[in-house]
Amino acid sequence: MWTVKLHPFVDKFLHKLDKKSEQHIKDRLRKLREKPFHYLEHLEEMDYYKFRIGKYRALIDIDFEKKVIKVQVLDHRKKIYKK
Repeated sequence: MWTVKLHPFVDKFLHKLDKKSEQHIKDRLRKLREKPFHYLEHLEEMDYYKFRIGKYRALIDIDFEKKVIKVQVLDHRKKIYKK
């Protein structure tokens, strides 16, 4: 079982969203705990993994030794790759 950790900026972003969107994203992030690589796509040019959540995208860093999924960036799909 993997652990999902949110960067403080990601947590702040989630709290700014409406409750329905926030809950949807949190539910999708919970799915990563059991089979993360079923949902993640590796981005070699950025050395992150991408996770699609409707109109939002999460950029994720993975610690394979500790089995920790670190959500580093979360934003709308039009803005995510400009950061």
